[in-house]
Amino acid sequence: MENALITHSTGILFILAANAALWFFLEKRTGWKLFNYVPPLLFIYVLPVIFSNTGLIAPKAPVYGWMGESMLPFFLILLLLDVNVRSTVKVMGRGVFVMLIGTAGVVIGAPIAYFWVRGYLGPEAWKGFGALAGSWIGGTGNMAAVAEGLGTPGKYFGLAVIADNAVYLLWLPLLLQSKNMAKWFHKFTGVTDKHLTDLKSAADDLIVEKGKLQMRHLLYLTAIGFGGAYLAGLVAQSIPALPPVLTHGTYKILLVTTFGLLLSFTPAKKIPGSHELAMALIYLFVARMGAKTVVSGLAGEALPFVIGAYIWICIHGLFILMAARLFRIDVHTAAISSAANIGGAASAPIVAAYHDERLVPVSILMALIGYAVGNYAAFLAAYLCSLVA
Repeated sequence: MENALITHSTGILFILAANAALWFFLEKRTGWKLFNYVPPLLFIYVLPVIFSNTGLIAPKAPVYGWMGESMLPFFLILLLLDVNVRSTVKVMGRGVFVMLIGTAGVVIGAPIAYFWVRGYLGPEAWKGFGALAGSWIGGTGNMAAVAEGLGTPGKYFGLAVIADNAVYLLWLPLLLQSKNMAKWFHKFTGVTDKHLTDLKSAADDLIVEKGKLQMRHLLYLTAIGFGGAYLAGLVAQSIPALPPVLTHGTYKILLVTTFGLLLSFTPAKKIPGSHELAMALIYLFVARMGAKTVVSGLAGEALPFVIGAYIWICIHGLFILMAARLFRIDVHTAAISSAANIGGAASAPIVAAYHDERLVPVSILMALIGYAVGNYAAFLAAYLCSLVA
């Protein structure tokens, strides 16, 4: 709204940060069971939508541009510092292939699901599917990054958030309850008891402590994050754009992802606090996406978008089942593989802890692999959807 109450960048940042902090405070202090079904992410997104559409904060402000230009690539680089491909492959073995095939299910399922519902959606809805692919392959950070790279309209980012949570409400309980189907599942896949024993023994050795966070660590992370973001921006501008998917924004996100992965093989990965700082900024950025959303026309396309998401998740599930059978994988690994895709680092440890607490460290590693491939694969899914559109 043009006559918003709060238009100054500092005031807007305060509102967005306070909103994000509030929901995590409530989750921690109250123990409300509501958060078992509706994660803070949804509230962090929805409230700024209300704020900007009712005139509390401006839906257009210079601070939003800065957050997309500088803050997003900054937290992406920090997020990827923790990726440990070597350890994940060592412990999970064939389970990594199950996860990657699940990722392929997300990529292939995107245009199939979009094909069935595209007639009920606007011409740019494929960008919303691209953003949702980012979430379902990696996590919230990938979702925000892909949406920014594609220039996803706020309305379709909002639909992606709604669909993500609508599917989450059914998919997470299914992954949890799959533990009770272990006997049937292991007969279906032909997994051996030795595989299960080896997996849990190897997972016990994965916990790595980075040490206590100190002031200098934050300076290291700030220099690495902004340095990588600046370099990626410079290189991206020199690459010819190939719309609608391969824009300069897309190139920048892909370059930042690559820089972050390369840095994960250096001593930079041992700097404490990188993951926590990145996740805090991700939720602040999701609030920013909400503040930019215009709600007019949102309701009319919500149902077909969500239906498309359910068609999509079924395709992903079939890919996970086929991969588990092909590689003779146990139900715990299969559930974690899917959670690492669909739920990311927030949900994978929950699923792992329910199946066997010793698998929590490896579930986090699996989710980080999702972060690593999320941007590349999601842009591919968006491109396939653009062809269908």
